Amino acid sequence: MSRSALVGNVTVMLEDAGFTVSDRCAIRPKSFDIAARRGRDLVLLKILANIDAFDGATGAEMRRLGTYLDATPMVVGLRTRDEDLKPDVVYFRHGVPVLSPDTATNLFVEEVPPLIYAAPGGLYVNIDSDVLADEREERGWSLGQLASELGVSRRTVSKYEDGMNASVDVAMELEDMFDAPLTSPVDVLEDGGDEVRDADPTPDDPEADPDDERIVAVMTRAGFDVHPTLRAPFKAVSEDDDSSGAAVLTGHSEFTRTAEKRAKIMGSLGRVTHTRSVYFVDSANRDSVEGTAIIEREEVEKIRDADTLRDLIRERSDGEPA
Repeated sequence: MSRSALVGNVTVMLEDAGFTVSDRCAIRPKSFDIAARRGRDLVLLKILANIDAFDGATGAEMRRLGTYLDATPMVVGLRTRDEDLKPDVVYFRHGVPVLSPDTATNLFVEEVPPLIYAAPGGLYVNIDSDVLADEREERGWSLGQLASELGVSRRTVSKYEDGMNASVDVAMELEDMFDAPLTSPVDVLEDGGDEVRDADPTPDDPEADPDDERIVAVMTRAGFDVHPTLRAPFKAVSEDDDSSGAAVLTGHSEFTRTAEKRAKIMGSLGRVTHTRSVYFVDSANRDSVEGTAIIEREEVEKIRDADTLRDLIRERSDGEPA
């Protein structure tokens, strides 16, 4: 299956599941392909045939964007190396959860989250430590007795009851032994699977491109906390420091056909991510492109009042964000 077809299939699946899906980010560079929202759930999706193409720099940017936009970064892919991704298993690449299309369908359409995750050494599951301890105590077994039944050390059983996860084989043996469900799903949407991996802090922002420094200075002076990007369809996410806490997808360049296409994508992303978008240009004969405010650089550099800039962006956007 071609990558384009895979993106199309995932888009249709998400729409069938009740998500609003952005236009495809069909312009380079791009750290993600589409954004999708259903209620409070917002995901930024990178879609790849082979997930080995997902590199560390892209993973770091997706995680930063997830933090700024209150979204879950995620990869949907078909295979790694010469092996297909297993169904109902969550993989991780550079701190981002990775799902096969079947696993994504179960999660988004059937609303059945995966139980298994891949980590160095094999496949693992979450053990509900409280249920395990209750079942053991109800049977009247000591830690040592359960350890003997499992063929592991007493210390290992103690760790299971303290929250350590178990291999799939051990989890199945425990559930057969107690005839009770002891596993809990991987919470991919709420926290990106933090409970089953070492969740590193959000990667630091990259340095702004020298060409972007003038606009960064203008936005900062207006009270925005500006987070530069390297691979997104926009140059920065600017977080408003006022009480609204609103974010603005920010771009700038000469107003060419490519810039118009980029502004259109930003507008589509803004509608899905519930942000505004603004594109700064040298000169233009229009005020907006499908929801993205167009502001000339000379015009914005004269603005000294933060509220004036916010109002200008709002006025030139095509309507309020959803």
